[in-house]
Amino acid sequence: MESYGALLKKTREDLNLSIEEVETKTSITRQYIEGLEEEKNEAFPGEPYMVGFLKNYADFLGLKSDEVLKLYHAKKIQESPVPVELLQKKKKKYVVPLVVILTLAALAGVGCYLYYGVFKIPQKKIEQERLIAETKKVHQYTFSGQTETNRMYEGDQILVPAKEGEGNIPLVVKSTIGSLIIQTPAGDQKIDLGEERPLDIDGDSMADVILYVSDVDTRDGSRGAQVRMLLQDESLIPQPVATIVKEGEDGEEITVPVEVATENSKQTVIYESDRAFPFTVTVSFRSACLFRYRVDRNAKVENHYNSNSASLPLTAQNGIRLWTSNINALRLQVAAGTQNISIEIGPAGHVLVEDVKWVYGNDGKYRLVIEEVN
Repeated sequence: MESYGALLKKTREDLNLSIEEVETKTSITRQYIEGLEEEKNEAFPGEPYMVGFLKNYADFLGLKSDEVLKLYHAKKIQESPVPVELLQKKKKKYVVPLVVILTLAALAGVGCYLYYGVFKIPQKKIEQERLIAETKKVHQYTFSGQTETNRMYEGDQILVPAKEGEGNIPLVVKSTIGSLIIQTPAGDQKIDLGEERPLDIDGDSMADVILYVSDVDTRDGSRGAQVRMLLQDESLIPQPVATIVKEGEDGEEITVPVEVATENSKQTVIYESDRAFPFTVTVSFRSACLFRYRVDRNAKVENHYNSNSASLPLTAQNGIRLWTSNINALRLQVAAGTQNISIEIGPAGHVLVEDVKWVYGNDGKYRLVIEEVN
């Protein structure tokens, strides 16, 4: 490729012009003329000066300045450094697929660990299938007369021995969604959560057995219902024979009569309503004792308490069981509805187990009771 500097110098010499003459006629100093002919870009303050002088010098010599500038730019491109991208080695083709494969393998390993190890999905599926199979299986429970509790599902049967003659009277579970529906020879019976329902199963207008529902799901019938069965003569029918201390309208504590169970029962009614709802028992401590409690179907909690211990509020939907080594060490405050009721339940040194729970009466009323447990 022709050099623009050599072209300028050759054209000047062909025209018999000295550098001094060019300097005089163009006002371009000698150092810049030599810089153009020798292609020394560093002789100029900057590229714009150099390009301007080059165009003027070419026009003076009668050359096409555009063509001379093209020669300059062509030389400049050739002298430019090679782009970094062209100097870098290209990655081998197998590297990217290998990285992708290893990444997918790592993700698959993490997925398997989460699937089998953390969330245990296969085990849960097996357990769910077992539960479904269990709920579809029909169970028969022969009622022996002793109080017992079972989880029952749709289709299960309770066999109650007939009062006269041989054989059993079957009670069939028809539904466990929202409430327990039992099919009896006298018709279907619906028992709500927290309700204690006497059943006449032989049509003699006398209750034979009592069912109490302590757990039932409002939407999922596959969970069944937790049912306690007991004989009619074990039921607790309240009668007014005792008093408790409660808060009156003016905020002062007053003593009022309450309903308790029959002579052999140790059940005391503290509140009555048309429906069951959550209630709170607040336990405070007068002196040292070992105290244990269980709220609804949760685990038991046990600890040592004394007069410096903070009050213990316990809220339940169905019932609370209380154990203590010294009943007089406790003071109970029951909050039900709009009432706060203070309860005194025993003498000093008395070991006692008490249930605070809802029961359902024959008159359609729900009663919150305190019952001493043998």
